[in-house]
Amino acid sequence: MAIEPDTKDWTWVLERSCPDCGFTSAAHGVADLPDLLRSTTATWSRVLRGPDVRERPDPSTWSPLEYACHVRDVHRVFAERVALMLAQDAPAFAGWDQDATALESDYAAADPAEVDVDLIEAAGTVAGLYATVTDETAGRTGSRSDGSRFTVTTLGRYHLHDVVHHLHDVGHDPCSVTIRSYDAHAAAYRDASAVMGEPLRATAEAFAQRLGAGARVLEIGSAGGRDALVLEAAGLRVRRTDITPAFVGLLRASGHEAEVLDPLHDDLGEPGSVDGVWASACLLHVDRADLPTVLSRLAEVVRPEGLLHVSLKEGDGEVWSTHGSIRAPRHFVRWREEPLRTVLDTAGWQVEALTRPTGRTGEPWIDVVASRRR
Repeated sequence: MAIEPDTKDWTWVLERSCPDCGFTSAAHGVADLPDLLRSTTATWSRVLRGPDVRERPDPSTWSPLEYACHVRDVHRVFAERVALMLAQDAPAFAGWDQDATALESDYAAADPAEVDVDLIEAAGTVAGLYATVTDETAGRTGSRSDGSRFTVTTLGRYHLHDVVHHLHDVGHDPCSVTIRSYDAHAAAYRDASAVMGEPLRATAEAFAQRLGAGARVLEIGSAGGRDALVLEAAGLRVRRTDITPAFVGLLRASGHEAEVLDPLHDDLGEPGSVDGVWASACLLHVDRADLPTVLSRLAEVVRPEGLLHVSLKEGDGEVWSTHGSIRAPRHFVRWREEPLRTVLDTAGWQVEALTRPTGRTGEPWIDVVASRRR
């Protein structure tokens, strides 16, 4: 069966989040594009090494190999368009029939190893072009044959969404990519985040005082181990866990007991077996649809009136970042107060305190301390 041509107008992704892949284009400036586009090539390389790379999930859907060929050509086409916009005033782009290209180039018969090399090269070329864009040239314009008009910035956002969306199409899991990024840079993250800020330290000490000396705490997302040391110094007994194996390895190498734990799927312990849960700056990687389940599962293992600390990035939609403590792609889900309160309440938590600290890079956060309802 032939692939049905995609004739939909996707420019709406410049105005609102994509409900399928979670991409929020407005969260990214043109300066983000070089690192983010280059970072996707590692994931495409893994896709192309998959055992079923040539298999279509159904007769009317491209195989992972065909999607990878398309993304390679997307990079090439957008490189041509960016170069035109930077060299000419308001150029009109030549039309591109992506479905005709797929047939003419015989995507299905391509060599995955060659596609991998070509995709990396094409991504590097267009990333290099975006890296030359300045504040003065970011607003230069160009238009498609259907009349859609772009600036360099909006074209880049549209381009990045296309690449991220197709990773979603081939079963790309944002959480898995984030874990791999932390896995590859665990020591760098530990070192970059070794010092706890005073507002969080005050929250940790108040958390410990409420629970009392000797209280049992399940820590989700122990990372480099900074928070656990502060909590233990305040008299708590901490069970260190992280979904990233490299973090667990670092903790064990430092002499601490630690375990790999996925709070969405793994056994968290007996009901009521802990007095509190500390989940600082980790559940922001959990898919929005999965957070209610995670919070409910955490509530099950906490005794009545036990405590939860959770901190999330404040805002709308979802975003990829290669900035901050490590320069590797990580996926973040942002939350607003009222939806978060609703999720916590439904999961069995009573919000006792909600604050809005500012992160090291000026980003707004939501910090919550909640108690387990009886």
